[in-house]
Amino acid sequence: MNRLDTEFFRRDALEVAPALVGARLVSVTAEGEERSLVISETEVYRGEEDSACHAHRGRTKRTELLYHAGGVYYIYLCYGMHWLLNVVTGPEGFPQGVLIRACEGAEGPGKLTKALGITGGLNGADAGACPLLRIEPAAEPPKLRRLERVGIGYASDEDRARLWRFVKG
Repeated sequence: MNRLDTEFFRRDALEVAPALVGARLVSVTAEGEERSLVISETEVYRGEEDSACHAHRGRTKRTELLYHAGGVYYIYLCYGMHWLLNVVTGPEGFPQGVLIRACEGAEGPGKLTKALGITGGLNGADAGACPLLRIEPAAEPPKLRRLERVGIGYASDEDRARLWRFVKG
Protein backbone atom coordinates (compact mmCIF):
# COMPACT_ATOMS: atom_id res chain seq x y z
CA MET A 1 0.00 0.00 0.00
CA ASN A 2 1.48 3.29 -1.15
CA ARG A 3 0.10 6.34 0.68
CA LEU A 4 0.95 10.00 0.96
CA ASP A 5 2.79 10.53 4.22
CA THR A 6 2.39 13.29 6.77
CA GLU A 7 5.36 15.22 5.35
CA PHE A 8 3.55 15.57 2.01
CA PHE A 9 0.93 17.70 3.78
CA ARG A 10 3.44 19.90 5.63
CA ARG A 11 3.79 22.00 2.47
CA ASP A 12 1.74 25.07 1.60
CA ALA A 13 -1.87 24.39 0.55
CA LEU A 14 -1.16 25.97 -2.85
CA GLU A 15 1.41 23.18 -3.47
CA VAL A 16 -0.61 20.35 -1.96
CA ALA A 17 -3.97 21.07 -3.63
CA PRO A 18 -2.84 20.58 -7.25
CA ALA A 19 -0.74 17.55 -6.25
CA LEU A 20 -3.84 15.84 -4.80
CA VAL A 21 -5.75 15.96 -8.09
CA GLY A 22 -5.46 12.50 -9.64
CA ALA A 23 -4.63 10.88 -6.29
CA ARG A 24 -6.80 8.03 -5.02
CA LEU A 25 -8.89 8.46 -1.87
CA VAL A 26 -9.36 5.09 -0.14
CA SER A 27 -11.66 4.38 2.80
CA VAL A 28 -11.96 1.13 4.72
CA THR A 29 -15.34 0.08 6.09
CA ALA A 30 -15.90 -1.52 9.50
CA GLU A 31 -16.07 -4.86 7.64
CA GLY A 32 -12.66 -4.27 6.07
CA GLU A 33 -13.97 -3.50 2.57
CA GLU A 34 -11.98 -0.89 0.67
CA ARG A 35 -13.77 1.77 -1.35
CA SER A 36 -11.86 4.22 -3.51
CA LEU A 37 -12.34 7.18 -5.82
CA VAL A 38 -9.91 9.34 -7.81
CA ILE A 39 -9.75 12.97 -6.70
CA SER A 40 -10.80 15.26 -9.56
CA GLU A 41 -11.10 18.63 -7.82
CA THR A 42 -9.56 20.39 -4.81
CA GLU A 43 -9.86 23.85 -3.31
CA VAL A 44 -7.51 25.90 -1.11
CA TYR A 45 -8.43 27.80 2.07
CA ARG A 46 -5.42 29.67 3.36
CA GLY A 47 -4.89 31.83 6.43
CA GLU A 48 -6.83 34.21 8.62
CA GLU A 49 -6.58 36.84 5.86
CA ASP A 50 -8.62 34.59 3.50
CA SER A 51 -12.24 35.60 4.18
CA ALA A 52 -13.42 32.22 2.81
CA CYS A 53 -11.33 30.25 5.34
CA HIS A 54 -12.96 29.01 8.55
CA ALA A 55 -10.02 30.51 10.44
CA HIS A 56 -10.74 34.00 9.08
CA ARG A 57 -12.07 35.11 12.47
CA GLY A 58 -9.22 33.47 14.38
CA ARG A 59 -8.62 30.46 16.52
CA THR A 60 -11.73 28.81 17.97
CA LYS A 61 -12.70 25.34 19.14
CA ARG A 62 -14.04 24.61 15.64
CA THR A 63 -10.94 25.88 13.81
CA GLU A 64 -8.29 24.53 16.18
CA LEU A 65 -7.27 21.70 13.81
CA LEU A 66 -6.49 24.20 11.05
CA TYR A 67 -3.69 25.59 13.24
CA HIS A 68 -2.03 22.17 13.60
CA ALA A 69 0.94 21.15 11.49
CA GLY A 70 -0.19 19.72 8.16
CA GLY A 71 -1.22 16.12 7.91
CA VAL A 72 -4.51 15.78 9.78
CA TYR A 73 -8.03 15.44 8.43
CA TYR A 74 -10.42 18.31 9.09
CA ILE A 75 -13.94 16.96 8.58
CA TYR A 76 -17.00 19.01 9.38
CA LEU A 77 -20.74 18.88 8.87
CA CYS A 78 -22.11 21.36 6.31
CA TYR A 79 -25.77 22.45 6.39
CA GLY A 80 -26.30 19.83 9.10
CA MET A 81 -26.25 16.98 6.58
CA HIS A 82 -23.08 16.74 4.45
CA TRP A 83 -19.67 15.76 5.77
CA LEU A 84 -16.88 17.68 4.01
CA LEU A 85 -13.33 16.32 3.89
CA ASN A 86 -10.34 18.63 4.16
CA VAL A 87 -6.69 17.97 4.83
CA VAL A 88 -4.78 20.47 6.98
CA THR A 89 -1.57 21.62 5.31
CA GLY A 90 1.51 23.72 6.01
CA PRO A 91 3.33 24.58 9.22
CA GLU A 92 1.87 24.65 12.70
CA GLY A 93 0.29 27.99 13.59
CA PHE A 94 -0.67 29.05 10.04
CA PRO A 95 -4.24 27.87 9.38
CA GLN A 96 -4.70 26.36 5.95
CA GLY A 97 -6.14 23.34 4.29
CA VAL A 98 -7.38 21.70 1.13
CA LEU A 99 -11.01 20.75 0.57
CA ILE A 100 -11.47 17.58 -1.47
CA ARG A 101 -14.24 19.05 -3.61
CA ALA A 102 -14.96 16.19 -6.04
CA CYS A 103 -13.92 12.73 -7.16
CA GLU A 104 -14.56 10.88 -10.39
CA GLY A 105 -18.00 9.36 -9.98
CA ALA A 106 -18.87 11.58 -6.99
CA GLU A 107 -19.17 15.16 -8.17
CA GLY A 108 -19.43 17.16 -4.98
CA PRO A 109 -17.82 17.21 -1.54
CA GLY A 110 -20.88 15.74 0.21
CA LYS A 111 -21.36 13.07 -2.44
CA LEU A 112 -17.80 11.80 -2.19
CA THR A 113 -17.87 11.46 1.60
CA LYS A 114 -21.20 9.65 1.37
CA ALA A 115 -19.88 7.28 -1.33
CA LEU A 116 -16.83 6.48 0.78
CA GLY A 117 -18.59 6.40 4.16
CA ILE A 118 -16.49 9.25 5.57
CA THR A 119 -17.89 10.97 8.66
CA GLY A 120 -16.76 13.32 11.39
CA GLY A 121 -15.52 10.32 13.34
CA LEU A 122 -12.22 10.71 11.46
CA ASN A 123 -11.90 14.44 12.24
CA GLY A 124 -8.36 15.03 13.52
CA ALA A 125 -6.99 11.67 12.32
CA ASP A 126 -3.43 11.54 10.99
CA ALA A 127 -3.66 11.57 7.18
CA GLY A 128 -0.33 9.76 6.96
CA ALA A 129 -1.26 6.87 9.24
CA CYS A 130 -5.05 6.56 9.61
CA PRO A 131 -6.00 2.91 8.93
CA LEU A 132 -9.54 3.86 7.82
CA LEU A 133 -8.77 6.61 5.30
CA ARG A 134 -5.73 7.16 3.13
CA ILE A 135 -4.69 9.08 0.04
CA GLU A 136 -2.56 7.25 -2.50
CA PRO A 137 -0.43 9.29 -4.91
CA ALA A 138 -1.50 9.77 -8.52
CA ALA A 139 0.15 7.37 -10.95
CA GLU A 140 0.73 10.31 -13.25
CA PRO A 141 -0.04 14.00 -12.64
CA PRO A 142 -3.10 14.99 -14.71
CA LYS A 143 -3.57 18.15 -16.74
CA LEU A 144 -5.12 20.80 -14.47
CA ARG A 145 -7.32 23.84 -14.80
CA ARG A 146 -7.22 26.62 -12.19
CA LEU A 147 -10.58 28.20 -11.46
CA GLU A 148 -12.25 30.47 -8.95
CA ARG A 149 -13.52 28.83 -5.79
CA VAL A 150 -17.26 28.17 -5.54
CA GLY A 151 -19.84 28.34 -2.76
CA ILE A 152 -18.18 31.23 -0.94
CA GLY A 153 -20.59 34.10 -1.56
CA TYR A 154 -19.84 35.40 1.95
CA ALA A 155 -16.16 36.04 1.09
CA SER A 156 -14.66 39.29 -0.17
CA ASP A 157 -14.60 39.98 -3.91
CA GLU A 158 -10.81 39.54 -3.89
CA ASP A 159 -11.03 36.15 -2.18
CA ARG A 160 -13.84 34.95 -4.45
CA ALA A 161 -11.69 35.81 -7.48
CA ARG A 162 -8.67 33.75 -6.37
CA LEU A 163 -7.85 30.87 -8.71
CA TRP A 164 -7.52 28.43 -5.83
CA ARG A 165 -9.65 25.60 -7.23
CA PHE A 166 -7.81 22.87 -9.12
CA VAL A 167 -9.79 20.70 -11.52
CA LYS A 168 -8.66 17.68 -13.52
CA GLY A 169 -8.78 18.11 -17.29
